[in-house]
Order: sequence, then structure tokens, then C-alpha cells
Amino acid sequence: MHMRKYISIILLLFLLLAVSCSTTKVLRDGEYRLARTDVKVLNDKDFDEDLGAYIKQKTNSNFLLGWSPALSIYNWQNGKGKGWDRFVSRIGQAPVIYDPDMVDQSVENIQNHLEYLGYYNSDVSPRIKVKRKNVSVLYDVTLGNQYKISAIDYQFPDATEELKKEILKDSLNSLIKTGDFLSESNLEKESVRANNVMRDQGFYDFNKNYFFFEADTLSHDGNASLSIIIRNYTRNETEVEARDQRKYTIGDVSINYPNSLKIREKVLSELNLIHPGDQYSESVISNTYSRLTALRMFSSVNIGMTATDSNKVDCNIVLAQSKLQGFKLNLEASVNSSGLFGVSPQISYYHKNIFHGGEWLNLNFMGNFQRKFKDDIQSNEFGVGVSLSFPKFIFLPYSAFKGAIPRTDINLSYNYQNRPEYTRNILSTSFGYNGNLKSKFFYQAYPLQLNIIQLNHLDEKFYESISGDPFLSNAYQDHFDLGGGLTLYYTSNAAVNPKSNYFYARLQTDFAGNVLSIFKGLMPKNSSNAGMIWGIPYSQFIRAELTLGKTWVFGKKDRQSFATRFVAGYGLAYGNSSVLPFEKHFYAGGSNSMRGWQSRSLGPGFSKKDSTFVIPNQTGDMRLEANLEYRFPLFWKFAGAAFVDVGNIWTIKKGDDVSDFRWRNFPASLAMNWGIGLRLDFDFLLLRVDWGLRLRDPSRAQMERWLGPKQWFTRDGYALHFGVGYPF
Repeated sequence: MHMRKYISIILLLFLLLAVSCSTTKVLRDGEYRLARTDVKVLNDKDFDEDLGAYIKQKTNSNFLLGWSPALSIYNWQNGKGKGWDRFVSRIGQAPVIYDPDMVDQSVENIQNHLEYLGYYNSDVSPRIKVKRKNVSVLYDVTLGNQYKISAIDYQFPDATEELKKEILKDSLNSLIKTGDFLSESNLEKESVRANNVMRDQGFYDFNKNYFFFEADTLSHDGNASLSIIIRNYTRNETEVEARDQRKYTIGDVSINYPNSLKIREKVLSELNLIHPGDQYSESVISNTYSRLTALRMFSSVNIGMTATDSNKVDCNIVLAQSKLQGFKLNLEASVNSSGLFGVSPQISYYHKNIFHGGEWLNLNFMGNFQRKFKDDIQSNEFGVGVSLSFPKFIFLPYSAFKGAIPRTDINLSYNYQNRPEYTRNILSTSFGYNGNLKSKFFYQAYPLQLNIIQLNHLDEKFYESISGDPFLSNAYQDHFDLGGGLTLYYTSNAAVNPKSNYFYARLQTDFAGNVLSIFKGLMPKNSSNAGMIWGIPYSQFIRAELTLGKTWVFGKKDRQSFATRFVAGYGLAYGNSSVLPFEKHFYAGGSNSMRGWQSRSLGPGFSKKDSTFVIPNQTGDMRLEANLEYRFPLFWKFAGAAFVDVGNIWTIKKGDDVSDFRWRNFPASLAMNWGIGLRLDFDFLLLRVDWGLRLRDPSRAQMERWLGPKQWFTRDGYALHFGVGYPF
């Protein structure tokens, strides 16, 4: 069937889903659905504050152009109140019933917030529009007067000289300046900032409520004179409760933990920044908490501070032990329409205090087994890895870091692959550091990464088939990688299972051969003039992969979400290498990628399945992929998903229009699949089954690349995947 016809059918089905049911179908007589709310500022087009956040009654959450999939599902009810109605009402979202009282409350809310921002006597006028059973409420806002601060003075009617001196010294850093507009918002921000500074300067008993503000707007036309008053009692107290503000020093410091926890006290004392005799500092307390929490050995870290009569504050650190060791199991499996079955088990053992100093030990065992039904063809892969992580930056003392301390990682692994065409042995080791900044930015830096790859038992027919292809023949040879790597990761929400919208970005880079290339002139060479180490050519390349993801959480009890992901990867061989090492190639397909294909069975470009490999092994130098997934609850702990994946892999310098990336045929080389999934969510563990159906397969003839329902259930039309955790 022609491509346009399939696109038209898909768009038509999508449109029918969006409008198939009236959004007011379930309303009773006299009820109206709140379809739209909006706020418009009439007298300042540059005003960019989100006033919609202060509307009391929100509309149904929507995904695209006002369409709410959860509301559409809810309106699939047939009115009989039986199983079907209960089912769709559970996974859908009921329409929001318009409440006139909420409009008045919203007006008051918006006016109060505008005054908080410094707009006094603002006018908020609601306009209510009714169309059939739908109501739209539009709030027209006319911003009120603003007052520019013409003068600022500090007053200390009863503050100590010590406090007065510190506040005046810090006033140069104040967020409030003459010429700024007066606003309660800025005054609150300044009191919080100054409070943090004072508590860092030793004023343990100080807080933001010791600041009082008085503004005179009557004596100055359009301007205001501001007085900042610091008293010795808070806004919630009276003069009777006044007390002098003074600097505190640290008194006794104790660290308490269960006797069952075997840990060297020197480690805890090095991580602790709170020392007797030091001036009290809030940031020191916070940094100590972060350093102890980063050990991940404690279920809770409690730092209690108790003031004494002698200008001292005693510190008691209480540590509660968490589970220190255990096992983790992961399993992925897939099967496609050609009868290829694959399973990838992984088991790991961890210990968070193996040498009684907060050292983490991880032992990993993995396998990857692929079989063809009714055939002897098989592929086996085994791997074992051990890693040690130390709670310090080796080569630098603890004192070099005031906040979080990077950990030092040492990794060693061995991987054995036995395929019909060859066997391969990979020995890898790395040394580096990992840490985080402000709990949202994470990094891993590996200045040393070493991989030694050896191939054995190459099948004669396989060797002959690749000998005429420089791209394959150079990729499938013994090689030696010495280089480094860097991973940067940012997330707007670091929770294990975020309950609100979040964004993340990850950049991974690997590089090898640059240092070795300095000594290439001293090395023996092979027939291709490549430098050799231990009789093996060393690899020289750079590789990078960028992942961007965004998830929107919405619906009843925030149990629905739209998750998106974009992945771009690129690898370039140069210098001593003509192609990337095979293990650094990109691939597509599998439970976490293009789910209409099994792992390594898609691409590169327009390429058909390479008959050189009995079991698919399609790889490339470049990867582009985009994913969209709608997740929704079903019943009990079951949830569903509908997804679309678009992407492919490509080669770069092979010189082949079929597999190489070309801008002119880039859209035509993209693969596409859709599918549905079932999840079983136990909170601590999520089991997943995804059924991917191919929509577009660039490896087929040009007029046959778009696949319809008749082809989804035939050979090379689908793939079924089982996994643990979300795909992205």
C-alpha cells in the first residue's frame, strides 16, 4: 500500500481517538465542564510572570493542542456502570466541573500575588464564556502601581554591635538596591539571603524573621523610602522575648552509630567538618551532612545542634545503619517473527563497607544467549566484572574538598563471546573518579581506560566474506585501546521515581590512542603502517553519545505520563585506525531502543540483514533515535503503554550509499515502529513486556518500506521484548 495512504489512515485513527467521544458526555444536568482558563495582562506586554499558576481551579491536563487523552478515555463509558465503565474511569480522568466560587477565589489569589510582586491595587476582571456544556474563564489583568525605592536605611534599635557590624559589612551584597521597584518578593529573598550569611558567620540563633521592613510611599510621589530594621526578637514574638544575638563556637562533638556497624572512626572524622572550637557555620553543617550521606551506608543522618549558656553549641551526629550488602537481578528477553530468541540475565552482588571504610564492592555476572527455534544456531556471551569504589579522591587529602568528595573507582572485567563466526575475548580495566554537584549534576571522569581485544577461531567462510570489505576486516581484528572517558549527567529531579515533570541530559565520551600516537615512531608497524603494541595494533578514535529526555507526569494521582527521549551518537577513527573498534560501534533495536527490531538487527542505513552473520550483528559509526511513550495505569499494579520509536544507525567513511549517512537521503533511511506494552509495577521493581510492530523498514524495496497490518504479524514484522525497568 502506498505510503501516503498509510499516513492518512494513521492520522485518521488518531483524530478519531481524540474526538470520538464528547468531553461532556458524563456531565449531569446543570453541570458544565471547565474547558479553558487563561490570564491576559492588558497594560504590559513584557510581563512574563506565570499568573495561571494562581488560578484555583485547573482544567483537565492536556497533551497536545488541548487534547486530554485521559479525559477521552474516561468518556468512553457506556453509562451502564459495569465492568467497562469502572475500567475506563479508573485509567481515565473525570472532567473538571466548573465551580463559580473558584473564580472569585482565583481573582483574590492573583491580586494577592501581584501585590507580593510589587503591583499595588491591580485590577483582575474575569470573563466567562459558555459554549454548550463547556465553560472558558479568561482573567483580564490591569497591573497596579509600582513604587521605585529612592532611599534605603538600616536601623538597629537593639541589635548587638557584633551583629550590626556584620550586617552593614554584608549590605553591599544586598539584593535590594535604590532604583529597584519595591516588592515583598524581593524583601523576602533578601531576608533569606542575609539570614544564611549571618548563620554562616556564627550567629546560630539568627533567622530571617529578625528583619522588619517599613516603606514610606506617601511622602514621595511614585517613590518609596525603605527602612530595614533588625530587632532582637522575631516578627512572631514580642519585646518580652527579646535576646541578644551573638556568635557561637562549636563545643562538644560526638558521632554515634550502632555497634553492629564496623567502620574505621578515622573515616568518619575525616568526613566530618564540625570541629570543637571552630566558629559555628551553617554551610559547614550542610557539607558534613552531604559527605556522610554520600557514603550510602546510613538510612538516616541526623546532625543535632544544642546551644549552651556559654556561647557554644554542642553537636551530636547520629547515624542509622542501612542494609550494607545484597544482590540485584536483571533479566531481558526478546523474540521476533523470524524465530530468533534472546535472553540476557545479569546478577550482581554489592557490599557498601567491604573494608570497613565505606568502600563499595560490586561483583557482576552477565550473559547473553541467542537461539533460533528448530535450529542449532546459537550465540553465547559471558561476562564477569569487579569494581571497587573508595570514599576519597586518591592522590588528594580530604581537606582539599569543603563539600562533597569525589569517589575513586577501580574496575576490572572480562568478557567472552562465542558466535558462529568467531570467538572474542575482551579484558578491560579503568581508573577514575565520580561525584555530584548540588544533587542534580553528576560526573564520571576516567583518565585511564584499557581494553585488550583478541579474536580466535574465525570461521573460514566468514573471514573470506569480510576480507574484501576494509570496513569489516579492520573492525574484526585484535586491537589494543588505551585512553580515557568522561560522562556528564544532569537531571532536574534526582528522585528514583520522580512524581512530577522532569528533564535529564547525559553526555558520554570515549577517546583512545592519542598518548600512544606520540610514541608511534618507536613502535613496530604492520603491513598497514599501524603502530603495534605486543603484536597488536592500538586503536585511535573519539566517540560521543548525547541523550536528552523529558517526561510529563499528569492525570489522577499523577499516574500517567508522556516520556520522550532523543539519542545522538557519533564515533570517528583516525590516526592509527581506519575504523572504530567493533565494541565501540553503535547498534539499534532491542528492549531499550527500536522495539520493532531485535537487538543489533536494524541498519546501517538501507542495509539488508548481513548474511555474513548467522545471528544479526548490524553496527555503525553513527546513531540517531527519538522515542515517545504514553504510560497509563490499568488495575492493581498493572500499567499499560503505547509507544513510537524512530531512528537508525549509519556508517561514516565506508563509501557506500546504502549504509553511509547522507543528508539527501536521511529521511528515507529512517526506520519507524509503534507498539504497546504491559508493566507490572511493584514500586521497587518494574517488569515490562513490549510488543513492537514495524511501520517503516528502510531495508525493504522503496515501494515496500511502509508496512501495514497484514505485514505486522509476518516474518520480520514485529519483535517481543521482556525487560526490567523503564526503557528510558
